[in-house]
Amino acid sequence: MEIIDTHCHLDIEEFNPDRDEVLRRCRQNNISRIIVPAIISNSWGKLLELCKKEKGLYPALGLHPVFIQQHHDDDLLRLEELVNSACPVAIGEIGLDFYLKNLDQQLQLHFFEAQLKLAKKYDLPVILHVRKAHDQVLQLLKKIKVKGGFSHAFNGSQQQARQYIDLGFKLGFGGTLTYKNASKIHQLAKSLPLEAIVLETDAPDMVVESHRGERNSPEYITESLAALAEIRNEDINVIAQQTSLNANAVINFSDYE
Repeated sequence: MEIIDTHCHLDIEEFNPDRDEVLRRCRQNNISRIIVPAIISNSWGKLLELCKKEKGLYPALGLHPVFIQQHHDDDLLRLEELVNSACPVAIGEIGLDFYLKNLDQQLQLHFFEAQLKLAKKYDLPVILHVRKAHDQVLQLLKKIKVKGGFSHAFNGSQQQARQYIDLGFKLGFGGTLTYKNASKIHQLAKSLPLEAIVLETDAPDMVVESHRGERNSPEYITESLAALAEIRNEDINVIAQQTSLNANAVINFSDYE
C-alpha cells in the first residue's frame, strides 16, 4: 500500500532535530513519496539539497502569498533559472490569501500571475494555496491555462471544486479529516469523486486530532487516510491506491527517478 504526501514542508527548521527519524518512520509506513513545496526564495537551495539527498522527496519551487513582503521581482528570474537547472516537479506553493487582511492583494496577484505564466511556459503543474480567494484564483486559471496541479487544503464549495477538477486539478485533504466537527470538509471528502482527491499533511501545520497542539508530521498521513476511508465508507487500500494514482496523474514521479 503506497501512500503519497502531496504537500509537506519537510525542509523547514522544525524538522531539523529529527528529520532522519521522521523519514525512517514514513518509509516503514509505506509513505513512499513526499512533495516538498517552497515558501520563500532563500529556502530554495536547502530544499533542493534535501530532495536530492533523500530518496522519495520531490521539490516544488515557488513564492508563497503569505510571505508576499519578502518576495522581489528578481526572485522570479531566479525561479525560472532553477526551473531549467533543478527540474522541480511543480511550481508551488503559490496562490492568493485574502483571508489575512494585512497582505497586499495587488502584489499577491502580481506574483501569482507571473508564476502561473512560468508554469505554463515550462508545462509544469502548480501547487495552490487559496484562502477566501477561490473565485479570483479560478478566474486566473481560466485565463492562464496551466496543466493542472493540486489545490492544497481545499475548503471551497462544491461548485468551486468542480471547476478546479475541470481545469485538471486534484484537491488536497489532510489533518482536518480527523476532526469530528469538520463537517464541511467531511461532506466534501464524501461527495467528491475519489479520482479528484489527494492526501497531504502540510506538516508541520494542520496536525491530526490525535496530536493536537503538537508539530504535525508526514507519518501522520496514515490517520488522514483512515479517516477518509471511514468518511467515504470505502476500503482503506482502495483509497490509498486511488489517491496515489491521482497524485501520479498530476506528477509522473517516474520521470524524476
